[in-house]
Amino acid sequence: GGTVMSTELLAVRPDRELTNGETELLFHLLPPERRERLLRQHRAEQQREPLCAYGLLLLALRRRLGWRTLPPVDRGPGGKPFFPDFPAVHWNLSHTAGAVLAGVSDRPLGVDIEHFRPVTPRLMERLGADSAEEALRRWVRLEALAKQRGSGVLTVLNQPLTGAENASVQDLAVFSGCAAAAALGEGEAPGRVQIWTLEALLDTLAENL
Repeated sequence: GGTVMSTELLAVRPDRELTNGETELLFHLLPPERRERLLRQHRAEQQREPLCAYGLLLLALRRRLGWRTLPPVDRGPGGKPFFPDFPAVHWNLSHTAGAVLAGVSDRPLGVDIEHFRPVTPRLMERLGADSAEEALRRWVRLEALAKQRGSGVLTVLNQPLTGAENASVQDLAVFSGCAAAAALGEGEAPGRVQIWTLEALLDTLAENL
C-alpha cells in the first residue's frame, strides 16, 4: 500500500581525482547542510567520496521518485541522517578511500563498506576473528546494523546479536579489497549491488540537470 520502492543498492569506485567542473557539479547537487559541512573540509581529496555518495543517492532517487534535487537533511539522536520532509524515504551511505556505497529503501536500512587493512589484536579478539579480513567482514555487518538502528556501533558490539538481527544483515560483494554489508528488513534479500563507473555517474547526473 503506497510504497514507492523496495531496496536499491548502488556503488561507485572513484578511481581518479575529480576535475573542478565535476566537483562543482556534485557540490551543486548536495543538500545545503551537507554542502556547508563539506566546505569546511578544505582538502579536496577528503571531499571526493562524500560527494560521490550523495551523487549516487540522488541518482537512485531520481530514477525511483523523479527527484531533481536532494531535500534538506537532518540527523537523528544517534547521528543517522534522514530527510525530515520525507520520513518514509529511507537511505544510508558509506565510503572508504576509493569506494562508495549507497542504499535507498522504503524501510530503515544501514550500509557499510571498508577497505581491508590491519586491525588491532584486541579488535580481532573482540570480534572473535582469526584474521584482519575476517574481523573487517564482521565489523561491516555490525556497523551496517548500528546504522540501520541509528545507534553507535559500540552499542551493537556490546550486546550479542539476536538470530533475527543476524539474519537481517547481508554480506555484499562489491569491490575486491573491500568488505561490505547491508542491514535490511528481516528476510529481505538486497538483490545485486548496481556498480557504476565514475564517468557514468557524472554523465547521468549532468544530463539530468
